[in-house]
Parts: sequence; structure tokens; C-alpha cells
Amino acid sequence: MLQLESQKSKIKNQKYALPILVLAFIMASCSGKKEESLGDLKAKQAELKTQLSEIATKISKLEGDSGKKFTLVEASAITPTIFKTYINVQGHIDAEENVSLAAEMPGTITKINVKVGDDISKGQVLAETDARALQQSISDLQINSELVNQLYEKQKALWEQKIGTEVQFLQAKTQKESMEKKLAALQEQVRMTRIVSPIDGTVDAVDIKLGQLTAPGMPAIRVVNFKNLKVKADLAESYASKVHKGDEVQIKFPDSEDTLTARINYASRSISAMNRTFGVEILLDNKKEYHPNQITFIKINDYKTEKPVISLPLNYVQKDLKGQHYVLVADGKKAAKRNIILGKEYNGVAEIKSGLADTDLLITEGYDGLNDGDAIQIKK
Repeated sequence: MLQLESQKSKIKNQKYALPILVLAFIMASCSGKKEESLGDLKAKQAELKTQLSEIATKISKLEGDSGKKFTLVEASAITPTIFKTYINVQGHIDAEENVSLAAEMPGTITKINVKVGDDISKGQVLAETDARALQQSISDLQINSELVNQLYEKQKALWEQKIGTEVQFLQAKTQKESMEKKLAALQEQVRMTRIVSPIDGTVDAVDIKLGQLTAPGMPAIRVVNFKNLKVKADLAESYASKVHKGDEVQIKFPDSEDTLTARINYASRSISAMNRTFGVEILLDNKKEYHPNQITFIKINDYKTEKPVISLPLNYVQKDLKGQHYVLVADGKKAAKRNIILGKEYNGVAEIKSGLADTDLLITEGYDGLNDGDAIQIKK
């Protein structure tokens, strides 16, 4: 612009200087020796007028060029992609096999056979309560049981030989059966003094100490099978028709920047009457270490285009007075308005149903205040 103004100033100076030069030239010619004829002077005057006319034309052209305005913009090519939308929901990690164990009868903890982190097997005894009184009762019953069994066998033999009476035989039999039931009951009580794992897994918590009194319902030891972890979440019933088994999901964990891509392996078909939600579950692989009850952030894919389509950030989309959505594209050195129809929207990006082609150059900067047909220049 400075260079343009300089050229205009220079030419204007020439414009005003030429008449002065012509006048000075004529005066000098008249006052000096009449070396040149009047015809020569007129020829030079005509030549100077021609030059003056050319200078005036240049000035007019420069003034016209300086009046032209354009807007600097940035423009980007449009690349079609697969457009997806997601349902965002919070979930948590749960174990398929996660059991909290407690003693089956009151007692004092006398043995703790495991510690946190131990891998255990199904049926393994993890802890025991005091069973000494029961064991003593069993020993006493076993001694009496031997005498009762001997009496029963003797009465049975006599009955078979038709020597003893039926009453004696039945009494002996009843005593024997009663003793066996008492012994079985005591042995069952001894079994109940042991805390036994019902699954294979890992000891996740030990909430008891030696000498501590415990009772049914009091948490003692928790066992988790970390090989069968899953993510569980509850979704509003409004999504029931959009979410299905096999749908793609993205799972993000608060303690990691990684995002896990998986699929829904279970979607409940019933709606809870309490909170009007339905549950979904996603199985986790065993390649990483996950933690039961850990919070997760889940994105469930509920819409996906079959082929690549044009999608744009919504901040590039404008609306005219008639409510028509449009964007501006670069058409040579001018801005061109493209009326568009929006489709699905997600996270500030909209699917473009029609109105744009992948050959268009979308104006991405400098479009504020720009109108259809305005002069533009694309930044390099």
C-alpha cells in the first residue's frame, strides 16, 4: 500500500510539473534567440500534452486499484470420513466372581491361612474359628458310638438267631441311629467353623484378626477372580432402542490416557421400575490390570455412516435470516455461499447431508463478516 501511494504521489508531481515546464520552455524560447520556429514549439507542446494525458491515465488507474478491498482468509480442503455419534455414560468395573466371605457361626478366629494377594483354589480353607469344644464333643460321641454299635451288632445277631426280642433289637438300632445323627450334626458344626473359598481367585481383602470374635454376616475375607472382569453401566430408557448387544464402545479409565475399544456383550431388555434405566455389560480382557469398583467413562456408538461423508465443526456453520444453514467456500478470488443441510451432530461436529462437495475449499478463518461474492485472498 505504501508503494502504491508513493507511485501516485510521484505521478501527481509529474502531472503538475509538466505545465510549468511547458510554460517555462515557451517563455525561454520567446526571450531567447529565436532559434526555433513556431511550428517546432507547437510540436513540442503537443508531445508534452500527450505525456500529460498518459500520466493522468496512470493516476486514474492507480486510484481505481487502490479502492479495491479484499479479505485475507484461510481455506482447507474437505476430506470425507466415517461419521459416528456416541452415548456418554459413567460405569464401573465389576468382577464376574467377587465374593465376600463370613463365618457361618459365631466364634473366635483361631487361624488365618491366607494374606492379601494370595492366589487360592476353590474349596481351600482360608480361616477357622475355635472348634475345640466341638472336637471334644465329637471325640466323646465317637467313644459312646463304638459301644452303641457293638450293642447294636450283638442285638442284631441275636434277633437273626431268634434268641433276642424284637424290642431289644429296635432299641439298639434306635440308639445307633441317634448317635450317628448327633455325630453328623457336630461334624457339620465343625465344618461351619471354617471359612472356605467357593471360587478360584485372589484374596483381595482380609478383614479379620486372630482372637477376634466374629459372627455370620460380618465380612471376613473377600476373594475376587480377576480373570473375569467386566464394566457395568446403567442407561436411561430413552436409549433402549439404540443400544444393542455387539455395539462398539470406547472405555476410558481415570488413571490412564489409554482408551479401550470393546463391544457390549450384554444389554438388558428390561427397564428398572425404580430408576427407569437398563443395564449393559462389557467384558474386559486380561491383558491389563484392572480394579473392581473402579469408575470408567463409556462411549457407546449409537450411529455410524455406512460410507465416508462430509462432516464439519459447527463453528464454521452460519445461519441466514431465513434460518438456512450455510458455509463459505473459496471460489477463486471470491467467497461463495453454500447452503447446506445438517444431519446428526456430536461433540461440536455435524454431518453434512447435502450442499458441499469434497472438491470445495472451506473457508476456516476470516469468514466472520464475509458475504457471498466478497473479494478474498487466501493466506499462503
